[in-house]
Amino acid sequence: MRAPCPRQRKQALEPAVLSEAGVVPLPPVGEFRGFDTGLLVRNVLASLDDSKAEDVVSIDLHGKTTLADMMVIASGRSNVHVGAIADRVIKSCKEAGLPTPRVEGLPHCDWVLVDANDVIVHIFRPEVRQFYNLEKMWGGDRPGERATERRVV
Repeated sequence: MRAPCPRQRKQALEPAVLSEAGVVPLPPVGEFRGFDTGLLVRNVLASLDDSKAEDVVSIDLHGKTTLADMMVIASGRSNVHVGAIADRVIKSCKEAGLPTPRVEGLPHCDWVLVDANDVIVHIFRPEVRQFYNLEKMWGGDRPGERATERRVV
């Protein structure tokens, strides 16, 4: 008796329809819709203001990347202050009914990144912020485009 060819074996293992297998496809990561980006930005900026973040800059990312719609960059005076600012931003996102944002850098608190889907928040110590200079990288104009960078005081 001949063994079935690999193609027949593969077809026998695959379910014809996902629903027949009882599998419901997951939505893509970052596909939380139903929350206004402008409201999210105002929420983030308010939480940064509440936690006394310094030198807050928001950069519109429309047309520059598909990662997010807006990037917010802020500074804290020390590692402890950077951690407290990040905790406040995370807490305000949860209180607004958003899924828990993804966070990187919280153990060291030199540079904490809070990914709230459509808004990415970078919180730095001043010397680390100066070294990486994200404003220059992301805030620069593309040819024929005006900068949309905004400083919040």
